Amino acid sequence: MIENFKIIGSFIKDMSSETPDVLTYLYVRENISNYKLNIDIASKPVRDGIIEINIVLKYKDPKDHKKKSYFEINYTSVVKVNTKITEKKELEKIILCDVPSKVYPDLEKIFLNLLRDSGFPGIILEKKVDFFELYKQKPN
Repeated sequence: MIENFKIIGSFIKDMSSETPDVLTYLYVRENISNYKLNIDIASKPVRDGIIEINIVLKYKDPKDHKKKSYFEINYTSVVKVNTKITEKKELEKIILCDVPSKVYPDLEKIFLNLLRDSGFPGIILEKKVDFFELYKQKPN
């Protein structure tokens, strides 16, 4: 099967780990299992069939606690799309499904290292992200 795109490169555009103080750190260590992973994908054209695709991972406590840490990474992929792609649906699938599926293993590794290096070792993202399934569930 011929791919309709090529990933020219990927890089960390922005990364953040915020734990305001020691008491928060101790609290979060005990409660980080309650944290949830959110994923946002955005794109914008660069030029001549080149697209910037940003995948933003946020790991945070869904409850409104005073003591909480915040982790976020914006991972950007620069993608050259085949000029024969004219269907909006096909382009959408590349942006929301194909590219994220290819880069996510590296992104997940980087993100888990961020958590570990921020003082929270041993965190495992239990549920693997299935971008194909998420794409199929997306409302039109």
